[in-house]
Amino acid sequence: MFNKILLSGVACAALLAGSSVVAQTKPAAAHAASAAATGKPELGTWGVDLSGMDKTVNPGDSWYNYVNGTWDKNTVIPADKAAWGGFGILAELSTTRTRTLIEEIAAKPAPKGSNEQKIGDLYRSYMDEAAIERAGIEPLKPYLARIDAIHSQSDLAAAFAEANRTGIGGPIGIGTQQDLKNNSVYAAYVGQGGLGLPDRDYYSEAKFEPIRGKYVEHLTNLYRLAGLSEPEARAKRVFELEKQIAETHWTRVQSRQTEKLYNPKSIAELQQMAPGFDWATYLKGTGFADQSRVIVAQPSAIEGTAKIVAATPIDTWKDYLTIRTIRAAAPMLPKAFVDENFAFTKVLTGTPQLPDRWKRGVAVVNGALGEAVGQAYVSRYFTPDTKAKADELVHNLIRAMDARLANLTWMAPETKAKARAKLAAFTPKIGYPDKWRDYSALEIVPGDLVGNAFRARAFEYNRQLAKMGKPVDRSEWFMTPMTVNAYANPLMNEVVFPAAILQPPFFDPNADPAVNYGAIGAVIGHELSHHFDDQGRKYDPQGNLADWWTAEDVTRFKTGTDKVVAQYGGYEPIKGTHVNGELTLGENMADLAGLAVAYDAYKLSLHGKPDRVIDGYTGDQRFFLGFGQVWRNKMREAAMMQQLTTDPHSPGQLRPNVVRNFDQWYKAFNVTSGALYLPPEQRIHIW
Repeated sequence: MFNKILLSGVACAALLAGSSVVAQTKPAAAHAASAAATGKPELGTWGVDLSGMDKTVNPGDSWYNYVNGTWDKNTVIPADKAAWGGFGILAELSTTRTRTLIEEIAAKPAPKGSNEQKIGDLYRSYMDEAAIERAGIEPLKPYLARIDAIHSQSDLAAAFAEANRTGIGGPIGIGTQQDLKNNSVYAAYVGQGGLGLPDRDYYSEAKFEPIRGKYVEHLTNLYRLAGLSEPEARAKRVFELEKQIAETHWTRVQSRQTEKLYNPKSIAELQQMAPGFDWATYLKGTGFADQSRVIVAQPSAIEGTAKIVAATPIDTWKDYLTIRTIRAAAPMLPKAFVDENFAFTKVLTGTPQLPDRWKRGVAVVNGALGEAVGQAYVSRYFTPDTKAKADELVHNLIRAMDARLANLTWMAPETKAKARAKLAAFTPKIGYPDKWRDYSALEIVPGDLVGNAFRARAFEYNRQLAKMGKPVDRSEWFMTPMTVNAYANPLMNEVVFPAAILQPPFFDPNADPAVNYGAIGAVIGHELSHHFDDQGRKYDPQGNLADWWTAEDVTRFKTGTDKVVAQYGGYEPIKGTHVNGELTLGENMADLAGLAVAYDAYKLSLHGKPDRVIDGYTGDQRFFLGFGQVWRNKMREAAMMQQLTTDPHSPGQLRPNVVRNFDQWYKAFNVTSGALYLPPEQRIHIW
């Protein structure tokens, strides 16, 4: 909850994608190896799949369809995916490659306590369906028995603490994060939590009424499968309790305002602010009893939830913790629980088919031992040449960003100097960590899937807790090398690009440079610019939350960001549901700035010489085609609705629309009319 709360990524946070063109996974892997061997790009003859375009479309009407229309028409979302496109295709390839590595490791004897032993035993414990069926719900009974033994508010607080440690979660969460105003130390953060549906809006908005009904049915079915009495009554009580908690929650737009999340409180002040909650027992159980202060992320939500804790009968809280425990364990239990768990996933995302068991097993191993697997992944699949070329691109993008900052007309000279100093202090991380995570404290027991899952969650919690009082580890990564994504971390003043995203369609060392600059270059620029978006700008050159802009800078900047909010808020991907321009502001700004910086870097790479024409396409045309191709994406409507409600990223199909703000795009494709057309004076130029 806390370690990633401030990270800004280029892809959809949950990657509702996880997807690609049907039946392309294994051929894609083979094709990639072949391309590397022959020096040919994986896509087309110079990096763009021209066969996926629809040239009957006016680029000014739909840039997405012009670049991807034929691909979109001919592509069927795989049955086990909520969405499918560039990110998903690579995620599927990464999963397939990771399966090969895990199964190779699992097939060999390994010393007890080694990473290889843990990877092999965890994967085997997940894949042994017969043993899971024989065990039934027995592995879960000790956890349920501890909940059943709750008899007092002190017992309840201790149970909330255990749920926090094991990743089950409760109505209030606590965790470790760098101090926003002193990033050289770690601090304890307290924040809102406790919902079973994706967001507070699911409990109140009329359009989610059918989902609320299905949710209560889902909880009822799980209680019944667990053999518990009065399943319907329990489910209704839990839903009503969660609805009360949801009413206290901050909206996602409110929680984007970083400075409002910084509310340091002494323990006495915390107890005074939110009485009715046994903070002493909770802090002791979560390992934070020795802290003299905590930072409260959403004060009114914590205050409101504490009142609910005090006013709600303990038996209702026992029902609540019981169902959260069952839901957390359901993917590791017999088939009836797995199927029920997926049935509700289907309601939320529209995905019709449960992914193959091996895919789910790979996800479990990656979640528990991601860097141990990642070490094997980069050894086999990430070449030094790819890393070197990606490093070169990153440094070219930083040069281009610096030039843009230097030439800004709306920012005060003293602010520009600080902004350039901030950029100069950036740490780019490419491919994989310099040092790998130590998993020696994680115990993986052969055949104990449920225990392994909870121990893995507790291990990660304890790893985070152990940071308290120690120097900040600036080498740490928050994504594994196999993750198809990237992120910016303002507290570390860094941009991070895992190995798995440095592949086609994002990056191909054999492709035309113009295409690479339009694709991965825009991703790199996107992450660089997050440090200067509406929230990233609040961190100074040292990465601390601070007010370092002049009041005039902020006013002029807001004039531009208001235009971004309005432009994206006008998009209506589902009838009656618009993009939330406020929620998606940071990501939309990053797309806008990222493409601008990538274009400048592309031009810098030419050293003042004109680019060649290839197959009738100019360099500028290839640049914008490379960008448009990255955002191939099809999504099921339920998944789209969830993204529009919860995700700070605009849907993938809309992200190519950013080109409508670029004079160079209009010139390259002779755009003079269409739904995307904007007169020059209406085009947004911030960076």
